[in-house]
Amino acid sequence: MIIRPMPFDHPDAVKLNDQVQLEYAERYDGDGDDTPLDPPMFDPPRGLYLMAYDERERPVATGGWRAMDENGEGYADGDAELKRMYVVPEARGLGLARRILARLEEDARAAGRRRMCLETGTKQPEAISLYLSSGYQPCAKFGLYRFHEDSRCFAKLLTGQ
Repeated sequence: MIIRPMPFDHPDAVKLNDQVQLEYAERYDGDGDDTPLDPPMFDPPRGLYLMAYDERERPVATGGWRAMDENGEGYADGDAELKRMYVVPEARGLGLARRILARLEEDARAAGRRRMCLETGTKQPEAISLYLSSGYQPCAKFGLYRFHEDSRCFAKLLTGQ
């Protein structure tokens, strides 16, 4: 598997983003994630978006981070927010999400971000398991879904490592 930086609006990224939105809609019986995301949010040095490709150059996984600071939605100054972590069903179980997560944490730390935070939901138990096993701890809710019952937020300090 090859993991490389990619613009958030690259056609491969759009394709997998559409797939993850369908999965969110199925799992939560809704329309997907309505969090407003613009491609420049993932431009270095205030973010990064990664794509993983298989041996036939098919896109199989994504993940990104964007810089967030205190804004009244529960973020803290120096936060990096994890967004759009996704692995296509046929590539799950290969460790891609863990590899992408590690690269995103490393990049956010190098960019001076102090904490990686994320929001997921109760109907994504495999995501929750990944984050807990990667050192993330439950934290105060933040972001668009902070008032939703199914929402779960996690954070990991990036400093001092």
